[in-house]
Amino acid sequence: MPAIPRREFLKNAANTAAAASLLSATAFELHANPLGLPIGCQTWPVRDGISKDFPGTIKQLAAAGFQNIELCSPVGYNDSGFGSLAKYKGSELRNMLNDWGVSCFSSHFGIDELRKDQAGRIAWAQDLGLKQMIVPSLGGPKNPTLDDVKHAADEYNKMGENAAKAGIQQGLHNEGFELSQVNGKRTYDLLIELLDPKLVKFQFQISTISEGYDAAEYFMKYPGRFFSMHVQGWSAPTKKIVAVGQDTLDWKKIFTAAKTGGVNNYFVEMNFDLMKASVPYLRNLQV
Repeated sequence: MPAIPRREFLKNAANTAAAASLLSATAFELHANPLGLPIGCQTWPVRDGISKDFPGTIKQLAAAGFQNIELCSPVGYNDSGFGSLAKYKGSELRNMLNDWGVSCFSSHFGIDELRKDQAGRIAWAQDLGLKQMIVPSLGGPKNPTLDDVKHAADEYNKMGENAAKAGIQQGLHNEGFELSQVNGKRTYDLLIELLDPKLVKFQFQISTISEGYDAAEYFMKYPGRFFSMHVQGWSAPTKKIVAVGQDTLDWKKIFTAAKTGGVNNYFVEMNFDLMKASVPYLRNLQV
């Protein structure tokens, strides 16, 4: 092997040291993030930006420190800013997002679009590379009967089975119908009991603490039933959503309980300024 000139040797050594430093910093950042998970964000709060300037909006999210994004279906959310994405194939979206520095393995879908054409929506999800298809609500009545809840659960179990055959995990959020009650019992708890643990996982909306739904309590009460959560900071004195770390929630407790719940991804969901302000805290939170 020929001798390497001293100047070149020193240059190579400096480059190697810089690369090692970068890898070390990256490893530390990933370790410091709660649960060692990349920081994700739900794109609903920036839907106007997605409608007007999709590339610029995604690049802005990446620059803010978000490594994963969760989309909303351009079919089910056609009138909410996401309809503009329908012109792209799923594979085209995936390649663009990767080029812009983010990954996407999760998206929200309306229950009605799955009722109309679940097979078509699964095909789109597969093309995009999704691993999670989440419905924000099963859309039942405001004052359901037990039969209403059972019917909704039976229907969604079948949808979960169809998704599982395609290698996708079907999930359920908690909004509207899920926050109702039946004979003094929470509809959400009934659904957790009625939905098949193998076919349907849950994505917990942290901000429902405002209505008495405590994330840590649910994660501990129903181990293994959750796979995701939407993260919002909550100030008890002002009863307002604020940046994570500037709130009154015990995030170490929440993320520790999330391990038991089965959570393996999370998405910050607030207005952009609050989401951006939450990143430094999450980067430094160790659980």
